[in-house]
Amino acid sequence: MASRGSVKPFVNFNAKHDAEILRKAMKGIGTDEDTILMLLAARSNVQRQEIKAAYKKAFGKDLVKDLRSELGGKLEDLILALMAPPAIYDANELHKAIKGIGTEDSVLIEILASRTCEEIKEIVKAYKKEHGAKLEKDIMGDTSGHYQRMLVILVQGKREEGVDESRVEKDAKELFAAGEEKFGTDEDKFINILGNRSAEHLRKVFEAYKKIAGCDIEESIKDECTGNLEALMLAVVKCAKSVPGYFAESLRDSMRRAGTDDETLIRIMVSRSEVDMLDIRAIYKKKYGESIYSTIQEDTDGDYQKALLYLCGGND
Repeated sequence: MASRGSVKPFVNFNAKHDAEILRKAMKGIGTDEDTILMLLAARSNVQRQEIKAAYKKAFGKDLVKDLRSELGGKLEDLILALMAPPAIYDANELHKAIKGIGTEDSVLIEILASRTCEEIKEIVKAYKKEHGAKLEKDIMGDTSGHYQRMLVILVQGKREEGVDESRVEKDAKELFAAGEEKFGTDEDKFINILGNRSAEHLRKVFEAYKKIAGCDIEESIKDECTGNLEALMLAVVKCAKSVPGYFAESLRDSMRRAGTDDETLIRIMVSRSEVDMLDIRAIYKKKYGESIYSTIQEDTDGDYQKALLYLCGGND
């Protein structure tokens, strides 16, 4: 599958050469932020790992530590995010979300609802290696109820594959019976079906559901559920329909609220830059009538803005 990312591997890549450029940008008085952000945003994650190794070999220093001490603020957050391998980055974001003061549920929801089964398995491994703990256990210690149970289902990374035609209608009817049709909601049915069926299967279920219920499944979830469970279910539904669509909406929310949610903005721009940023850009433009590029220009500034625009990869 051709990558729909905005960041592609740099063609004439030379890790040793890049390491030297970065060292020069950080050595002596003052830091050349421009050079750092232009170089790192134009390399793939795999290439950044090679630069890290070449830097240590040539200078006996840790590139990430040097970047941390030379950069500051949001630019530092963004550059350090680019330097982490994807699974480790996600594992660290989850760890921070769980172990910080109060649980950042929006981070748990975003990552666990949007990553593929393969990615989730890698994240679970990375979490154990980096933090010496089981992701599932940490989630259980910090959440409760049906919300907890749905997160645990997602952490298994065992979604079914393909479409089971014989079950589409049955699933739609069960969801309808579990929600709209009765007083009080049977959340177990919802979390089981939404947590375990494939995206292709769920899209068919949602079509069938609309015919039976006369409304979108999202409407029913908003009526029936509240709080974190509602947010998680909605994220899972949106990702089943379109992962880039989900991220286009999340990016819009991160910038178009009062005050920019930079943590979310950075996480999405970094984690989708090599996956589906081109699709996210196209959907965003169609849905909101302006490009992500122009929204970033309006909402951010300085070197931080420049780095985000490089990751965005162009104006639509």
